[in-house]
Amino acid sequence: MHRPAYNRRALLIGAAALVASPSVLFSPALAQGSLAPTQSMRGGSNNYSPGAPMVESLGSGFVVSGLVRRAGDGARLSGVRIQIWAATTLGGEREPRNHGSVLTASDGSFRLEMEQIVPNFGQPHAHLAYDDAAFRTVFLRPVMPSPRDTSLSADFVLAPA
Repeated sequence: MHRPAYNRRALLIGAAALVASPSVLFSPALAQGSLAPTQSMRGGSNNYSPGAPMVESLGSGFVVSGLVRRAGDGARLSGVRIQIWAATTLGGEREPRNHGSVLTASDGSFRLEMEQIVPNFGQPHAHLAYDDAAFRTVFLRPVMPSPRDTSLSADFVLAPA
């Protein structure tokens, strides 16, 4: 005798899951095509320096890049200021030569070349921040898999302030 793929137990478990979390079906924030904003990372604001200068580069040998989009529709944002800093072969995160800001291009991308990032407190990582008035502030602290990596990519999805 062939049994159907569904049964009363499966139906009850599914109904209980829907009751426990109705937002799965009914939340507009989770609608298809909606992009959630990036959340700040723990430790992301460490050694932050407000108003870091606009720079062409902070050295050579390591590239930090990414993309900046608007929450909701995912539109790419141009002319957005992103600050980047890290411990490098020039010194620690507080070293002014390791802090700089760049603007996103017309396609929302950003790129900054800098000296090689070195481990700080045992972890090779960079800090990136968006901190202007148009959107909510976001601080990122992505950790690299290896201190031998020569690039890092970090994207921002910004929510209106």
